[in-house]
Amino acid sequence: MLTMQELTKTYRTELVQTHALSNFNLQVEEGDFVAVTGPSGSGKTTFLNIAGLLETFDQGTYNLDGENVRGLSDKARSRLRNEKIGFIFQSFNLIPDLDLFDNVDVPLRYRGFNSAERKRRIECCLELVGLANRMKHLPSQLSGGQQQRVAIARALAGEPRFLLADEPTGNLDSKMAHSVMELLKDINDRGTTIVMVTHDPLLAQQAKRNIYVKDGKVSELPSLTTAAIFTAQAVNAD
Repeated sequence: MLTMQELTKTYRTELVQTHALSNFNLQVEEGDFVAVTGPSGSGKTTFLNIAGLLETFDQGTYNLDGENVRGLSDKARSRLRNEKIGFIFQSFNLIPDLDLFDNVDVPLRYRGFNSAERKRRIECCLELVGLANRMKHLPSQLSGGQQQRVAIARALAGEPRFLLADEPTGNLDSKMAHSVMELLKDINDRGTTIVMVTHDPLLAQQAKRNIYVKDGKVSELPSLTTAAIFTAQAVNAD
């Protein structure tokens, strides 16, 4: 599904070079649910942006669902991103003046689906996230957890091969975070591959697999629980 080999990414200014990723290697299988953890500035966001074809990389190879993305034109990258990837963000990114139906509809219009197909997908996805009876509500009429469920429905409406989730519970209280996590696990059980960046060790432990990113490199630490890793980080920071 997703294979990165020896990936490097460096940000350059006139005064400094920042090595965001260095010999980054990762393989994600179809149907996997991977939680990505690590300290701030470790390269998690850069990895997620490259995985989502929002940024390019300097060296290495990246194959997405069997296609080598290196050297693709902007148009080809956009096509692949729109067809294969769904994004879930911490801040929901809903359009406040549109009701739930129309919020989920926005990316489908860009894909060129006819109105009947769009309606089928929207209703199906809002039903999946438990909001079919609120599709004419505005985002302001929903709780934070419900807004994130709308964002998930929007991501799923395009029937992506996998979801990239960037701190999907970061703006939610613990009860709402648990609800959203249960929804993501259910979506994964239905066959959608998920890669989730999170700072919450309890949520990370619920994924099928954990990877730890530090200094632009990835490692899997099966001998340690995610909670133990976070504890070690805190001790080292002190």
